[in-house]
Amino acid sequence: MIATLAALQSCNGIMDGIYDDPPAAPATTVDGQLYIDASDWAEWHYIDFPALARAVNDDPEFNTSSLWSTYPVPVEGEGSADGKWGIYTYWYDVFGVGISVNEFRDYRPTPAQPEPEEWTIAVHRNNVRTNGCKAAATEFNNIDDLPADAEYLESLHYEEDAWNETDVWVVQERMLQGVIGNQGIDANPVLSSWLKVEIPPMPPAFTLNDRVFVLRLPDGTYGALQLADYQSPKGLKCCLTINYRYPL
Repeated sequence: MIATLAALQSCNGIMDGIYDDPPAAPATTVDGQLYIDASDWAEWHYIDFPALARAVNDDPEFNTSSLWSTYPVPVEGEGSADGKWGIYTYWYDVFGVGISVNEFRDYRPTPAQPEPEEWTIAVHRNNVRTNGCKAAATEFNNIDDLPADAEYLESLHYEEDAWNETDVWVVQERMLQGVIGNQGIDANPVLSSWLKVEIPPMPPAFTLNDRVFVLRLPDGTYGALQLADYQSPKGLKCCLTINYRYPL
């Protein structure tokens, strides 16, 4: 049992190398693609699509991945005024049915999640949140095939972010007992479906959903996202290569 859970913390498990490997050099990508090492449990990574579009318009060779900004997940400090932000600790049935079966253990308030003034989406491992956007899954598996006409985009079923306190894994101190502290936060269930993690088996099984997703921003503009890969060249999980189009 100990050996199995220890694999969660090794370079072969769900934490895949975040302590073993030196930080990779920032990736260079051009219009239409993004790359981000989102493997660290302690960080959210933010990017703003309108700013990205402006930068690419000014310089077609602009390094799109340079616009990510990283903010830590608060785990200590005085709780926020609304009393909702915090670490929600759950036990997971790692040795039985799997992590889909879990039980609440306790709650510790923390400060609110810091974020930039302007942003569109944020990623944390396989989790995605948005800044007031809504997302829809499409039937397409090639982003270049996506229709950009208003009638099609308006016909899709969009979902906004929803409260989640079981999936954004942050605190690992009692992981050997199957107990993990999660950040309570609004996340987008549609976009977060682009990468599924299952335990058992061990090591964890990662399943990539390569469907194209449409994002509707609060200003009424649309963008498209597709997860193309979830591993770094060295095989580190949750290093995301994302195809994107903005604006549609």
